[in-house]
Amino acid sequence: MRQDPYFESRLLPSFRPAFVVLIVMWLVYWADFIFTTDFQRYGLIALDQKGLRGIVLMPWIHAHNDIKHILNNSLPTFLLLGLLFYSYKTVAWRVFLLSWLGTGILLWLIGGSNGAVHIGMSGVIYALAGFLFASGVLRGYLPLQALSLFIIFLYGSMIWGVFPTQPRVSWQGHLSGLIVGVVLAFIYRKQGPQRPKYQYEIEKELGIEPPDFEGDLRRALEAEAQALAEQEAQALAETKAKSAAEQSTTIVVYDYKKND
Repeated sequence: MRQDPYFESRLLPSFRPAFVVLIVMWLVYWADFIFTTDFQRYGLIALDQKGLRGIVLMPWIHAHNDIKHILNNSLPTFLLLGLLFYSYKTVAWRVFLLSWLGTGILLWLIGGSNGAVHIGMSGVIYALAGFLFASGVLRGYLPLQALSLFIIFLYGSMIWGVFPTQPRVSWQGHLSGLIVGVVLAFIYRKQGPQRPKYQYEIEKELGIEPPDFEGDLRRALEAEAQALAEQEAQALAETKAKSAAEQSTTIVVYDYKKND
């Protein structure tokens, strides 16, 4: 990506926050084995007062009896957070925190009343993917549009996760995350990297009338054509006047007669 004051200057520092988040995820997963308390009980339960704590705790808890759960969430979390902090460094922390809490709040409202416990980082992953894709499209900035295409290439199939196609998979959490990510893209569309403005756009904002090169050329050609027409008309008038003068000249004819 081209350098922009809103972009992180180097790629490596932008992945440090992602690495910290990843470490916390795995520390919580490891602690779930050490303590006798089952951490899954602290997950989010929709429309349940006790389940409200899951809004904060849900992303950090993964099924301790299925390591695939945290493994499947680790790489997308690391990659999407790294890209977020690289491309949108000025708003990255706000987007991450709002993705985290916003996804939990929306899931608590729409997750149903069946008593299911929602855990895992996948909702936040959907929020980050939704933000990165929608933000690149909204801004119309080539490097961010390329990032949107990259997200589609890697995680385009994630869209099926917002439908109830698999048992024991929180499709409501995925849907909540996607909605929150797109909404955040609209909220922060004026912050962070923006498409560079062309000269005529800047002049228009400043109230400066841009030069009308095409109009100037057209007027110059019209003036030249008019001057040429006037010259031709003047020459024609002179020719007619000369011809008329020649025709009106008195001709004297002398007749000579011999004297008788």
